[in-house]
Amino acid sequence: MELLRASPVIPSSWTVITAGDLSSMSVSQEISAHIPYLRRFGRALSGSQGGGDAYVLATLEAIVADPEAFREGGETRASLYRTFLALWGSMPMNEHVDHNALSPDERGARRNLDAIPLRPRVAFLLAALEGFDIKEVASILGVGAQEAAHLIDQAGKEIANQIRTDVLIIEDEPFIALDIQTLVEDLGHRVVGVARTHKEAVQAARIHKPGLILADIQLADGSSGLEAVNQILEEFEAPVIFITAYPERFLTGRPPEPAFLITKPFGVDSLKAVISQALFFDRRSQKRNGREAVEA
Repeated sequence: MELLRASPVIPSSWTVITAGDLSSMSVSQEISAHIPYLRRFGRALSGSQGGGDAYVLATLEAIVADPEAFREGGETRASLYRTFLALWGSMPMNEHVDHNALSPDERGARRNLDAIPLRPRVAFLLAALEGFDIKEVASILGVGAQEAAHLIDQAGKEIANQIRTDVLIIEDEPFIALDIQTLVEDLGHRVVGVARTHKEAVQAARIHKPGLILADIQLADGSSGLEAVNQILEEFEAPVIFITAYPERFLTGRPPEPAFLITKPFGVDSLKAVISQALFFDRRSQKRNGREAVEA
């Protein structure tokens, strides 16, 4: 299995909308930088890039139709997510899913998604994955700050309770690797190895068969973390989170692109959120003997 699997081809109208169909070029320029991250958010909610992209495209079309209403929503980034969620709550795409048309991974994602209430999940993603503070989350959701904080806490507990597994860290910086290991173990997972090179990563994966891989892009021997991970995934499947200082280089909308990314330097809450997402959407994460385990 290739991690850098092709995502659905984005319609030409996507390019047209983001390039200049907004009534004000300044609005187009303001939102264009946020679109890769809105796509990431959409994927996290829907469980597939295609489903998320459908809502992002609908969001852009809504802004084209009424740019003045978008401007009145306040700060550009928050207004963009607010518009997205308004469509998410009102359009039938998220209510009627053809499970026969989904891949096994996507069917597993839908089952997991149904297990957690939507509002806590949305609040958690806005704060931990997208970096909004409590007041911004409250504004986007149209609730008070106290309720927003409660929703975030509720989602974090429910997600953490579902996902525990063995983790392989591929990172050549010792202090960063130690930080990641501490955070992963605090979440209740077990770190089965820390690899600094392509060769070490492949050997550790063969021995431990981890349920999650956290991989740097650039390794100590000068090789690519992408190449190491793709070699590992030729032998068995596991969700992978790539760590990079340049996520915009990968979230382009052009295939192939990684499913999960975390930006260096990373925040604790952001990494926790991405770990939760990677395991949450992995169809092989099953509760066994009171602990998460990955099926052989």
